[in-house]
Amino acid sequence: MNTADDFGFGTQIRKSPYFEATLRWGAQGFSVYNHMYIPRDFGDPEQNFWNLVNDAILCDVAVERQVEITGPDAARFTQMLTPRDLSGMAVGQCKYVLITNAEGGILNDPILLKLGENHFWLSLADSDILLWAQGVAVHSGMQVSICEPDVSPLQLQGPKSGEIMRALFGDAIMDLRYYWFREMELDGIPLIVSRTGWSSELGYEIYLRDAAYGDALWERIMAVGLPMGLKPGHTSTIRRIEGGMLSYHADADINTNPFELGLDRLVSLDMEADFIGKFALRRIRDNGITRKQVGLIIEGAPLQGPNTAFWAVSHAGEKVGKVTSAVYSPRLKQNIALAMVAVDAAETGTELEVWTQNGPATAKVVERPFFDPRKSLAAAVTPDLVKIKA
Repeated sequence: MNTADDFGFGTQIRKSPYFEATLRWGAQGFSVYNHMYIPRDFGDPEQNFWNLVNDAILCDVAVERQVEITGPDAARFTQMLTPRDLSGMAVGQCKYVLITNAEGGILNDPILLKLGENHFWLSLADSDILLWAQGVAVHSGMQVSICEPDVSPLQLQGPKSGEIMRALFGDAIMDLRYYWFREMELDGIPLIVSRTGWSSELGYEIYLRDAAYGDALWERIMAVGLPMGLKPGHTSTIRRIEGGMLSYHADADINTNPFELGLDRLVSLDMEADFIGKFALRRIRDNGITRKQVGLIIEGAPLQGPNTAFWAVSHAGEKVGKVTSAVYSPRLKQNIALAMVAVDAAETGTELEVWTQNGPATAKVVERPFFDPRKSLAAAVTPDLVKIKA
């Protein structure tokens, strides 16, 4: 059996409040994300995928660290960090946002939670936005306080997640809307619960607000969920690529801008409020982009796991880009990938060549996401909700 001592790079890599629990429930391997261990192996990744899409999985995502922004100018400061217009955002609402630098490059793509008129959390992907925000604040002239609070999320994801949440929290949880949250307690444990997640399935994120309860919270959820099909698991590379979801450092980085990713809807260049990168993003919009993210279907034998390097993409013998994320989808029975390619090679139906782990292969540009493009699963109104509202 794995023990905590089997995983160690010293004390500079932090353990989550759920670390010991994930070991007990079968975690076999970890990677590092936001300077913390994240479970990445509970056995067969394909079985993890089927557990997610057919039933439900519980994932330790405490690595999604929060940047808390408070103070009299918190709303104005938070708007300065992102090109998405936050003026209509309500308390209790979540928004997917981009954090951009002065050149319009993407530094992170967090979920923003609005806890009060001047109280925000940025729930982070993998980069040091706490340091960025504190640095921006130094010369901003705004009255803000920026810290990392004691908050550690879990993800409960999959079609049975609603049923499990109702067993935990009662019928009232069933009217929680997609991309909204509420403050709650479970057995006296302080939580925030949101209808969000990194799976493109129906799901919830459960933000623990006191690390001392990590073990108790994990065990409570598993005890209730196990008879309903809940399994311990990890975020699914297969499902997130099917859903066209970005993985920061893979599909986007500091040299990627929102327009290359087709995320124009997250950039409000005409709003009065100022934000970092506004002038650069206007220039990029006006001049046009030279490369674009596309979906690819790659022919050939099933890929043996996700790519661990950026694969070259060629068109008519010329290199035109790179595959950023690739995997075999057992549901679609195809090798699927996200790639960044020259605009001239980005038209749907274009045939390209990719150098994969299996050697050269033919690929075709397709629309993304590959499955459930309208996110109808993640945003679903469950039958239970219909009954409650009727």
